[in-house]
Amino acid sequence: MKKVSDEDFLAAWKCYRSATEVAKYLNITERAVHSRRRRMETRLGEIIEADHPLSPTYRVKQRSPRVECSITDGIIMVASDAHYWPGVISTAHRAFVALIKELKPRIVVANGDMFDGAGISRHPPSRYETLPSVKEELKAVDERITEIEKAAKGADLWWCYGNHDQRFEATLASRVPEFRGVEGFTLKHHFPRWKFTMSLFVNQNLMIKHRYRNGVHATWNNTLYSGVSMCTGHLHRLQATIMGDYRGNRWGIDTGTLADTDGDHMHYGEDDPKNHCSGFAVLTFNKGRLLYPEFCSVHDGVPFFRGKEVKC
Repeated sequence: MKKVSDEDFLAAWKCYRSATEVAKYLNITERAVHSRRRRMETRLGEIIEADHPLSPTYRVKQRSPRVECSITDGIIMVASDAHYWPGVISTAHRAFVALIKELKPRIVVANGDMFDGAGISRHPPSRYETLPSVKEELKAVDERITEIEKAAKGADLWWCYGNHDQRFEATLASRVPEFRGVEGFTLKHHFPRWKFTMSLFVNQNLMIKHRYRNGVHATWNNTLYSGVSMCTGHLHRLQATIMGDYRGNRWGIDTGTLADTDGDHMHYGEDDPKNHCSGFAVLTFNKGRLLYPEFCSVHDGVPFFRGKEVKC
């Protein structure tokens, strides 16, 4: 196979702006195109964008402005990757609602992928499984999100777009672009109490967004390359990686998944072992400083926080 230079690859991408079409033109696999695209993005330090709204991106294209906020003393609770499914209430979700009532956070962040969009995914269904409709999923999200809203009275509610959340608007934008601006065609129309953004920048030293870097060292790389503490979801792990330099310590935080790790939304994993953990993050600020991140985690179906079982 003829070796493709970076210049030829970029020229093909600028012409087609689609992994599928670039793969056909260069006579290579789509997987090779995506791998090459990731490597070049890292090397060039910029996003190689695609026109197709359903294109899988490795850094989510900005669809709304970054929001900056400040907090001197208080708590921010961050949960992500709920993938709310009809008829399912996860243990982590119940614990999230219970601890919101107890801890009374100043800010609650839904850090992406609260909506799954299984039926409008680019991935095919697993054999002949029946997937919930978009309407059924929206109803499930509304039921669970309403429980969070009621528990979080007085707190600011922020929703950072995840890649699954974006399936909703991306599908509509690609299939019926003429309906741009019509009520109901964006997630924020369905969940009006939440403020939607791509990222939430706290105190100029903590970035909360759904995803940045991928891989087993994502939390380390997130804070390494961003230069600030970063709180992300997407990977379904639950951990904090500390990084220190001459300016002090900062953290790469992964908020795990608010869903059950063996739920129906995980069938695409083909029952492979996975280092996922149900739970969420509790971030405490003292005089503007982010203290060591804490987590509520689910073990054998039981949620724990600060060494004690969460009653929910």
